[in-house]
Amino acid sequence: MSAVPENAPDHCPGTDSDAAGKADACQGCPNQSICSVLPKGPDPAVEEIKQKLKNVKHKVLVLSGKGGVGKSTFTAHLAHALGAHENSQIGVLDVDICGPSLPRIMGVDGETVHQSGSGWSPVYVTDNVSMMSVGFLLGSPEDAVIWRGAKKSGLIKQFLRDVDWEDLDFLVVDTPPGTSDEHLSLVQFLDGAGIDGAIIVTTPQEVALADVRKEISFCRKVSLPVVGVVENMGDFICPHCHKSSTIFPPTSGGAVKMAESQGVNFLGTLPLDPRIARCCDEGKNFIEELDGTPAVVAFKDIVNKIVDFCVTAKKNREQETGESMMEI
Repeated sequence: MSAVPENAPDHCPGTDSDAAGKADACQGCPNQSICSVLPKGPDPAVEEIKQKLKNVKHKVLVLSGKGGVGKSTFTAHLAHALGAHENSQIGVLDVDICGPSLPRIMGVDGETVHQSGSGWSPVYVTDNVSMMSVGFLLGSPEDAVIWRGAKKSGLIKQFLRDVDWEDLDFLVVDTPPGTSDEHLSLVQFLDGAGIDGAIIVTTPQEVALADVRKEISFCRKVSLPVVGVVENMGDFICPHCHKSSTIFPPTSGGAVKMAESQGVNFLGTLPLDPRIARCCDEGKNFIEELDGTPAVVAFKDIVNKIVDFCVTAKKNREQETGESMMEI
């Protein structure tokens, strides 16, 4: 994260300064509110996390401005799609602390976390896809997580620093809706390890797109690259007659127009298919269950674009730092 945002005024004290968001120069700055709540000063955990994740090639966050747009579903199946390559190793980190749905979606609810000398062992969904979630730490799926921000940040730090992720090609992080404590903590703790970028999931309605614009604004203020926008729950395609029907009309042009106006990549649209929801309820991989359907074809195309973006981002980082280049 940059010490001085690109759109900061003259005499900006910097985001790490105790005066961030409070100095006279901060008055009227569009970053004032977020700078005032960002953690100040270097956290020793940043370097520890950098060392812990040094063998993780790519790190991506999955964001959404609004809940209920299919962000966790997308995260789970992005991991499944990346893990379809036999030689790949994929990790999934669920930091949606108050609503951990990934254990159910990925079919590993009820599993427990084991601790060894090297840290917490993630739960394996398949031979090459592992995950960590607060859902594994609860006594019951019905238990509510009622935590303040500091405790949430502490758990995220533990997940990044103390989980034995080993060598990964991708670490995919599922976040809660909005732009709150969890997002700020992730950006701070992963500052040294490097984040390839954020994938933002939305639906076609303007009420969802309005929140996505805020999410993009957040990413820019904390210098988090945006991989692109995915539009979920697009047209419904009948599995029998294959005709297309619009369920959620894009009153303002949908995610395509929004991405164009915001200057970010549009990765594609996923059609609305009720069989996807059934697969999630049953903890099944819809990419395998529904292979060849329009939803899976569209999903694989989106995943290819994400991989291309991340490979390019890694090469650019290595050129800047002089590190040796590695293929995923």
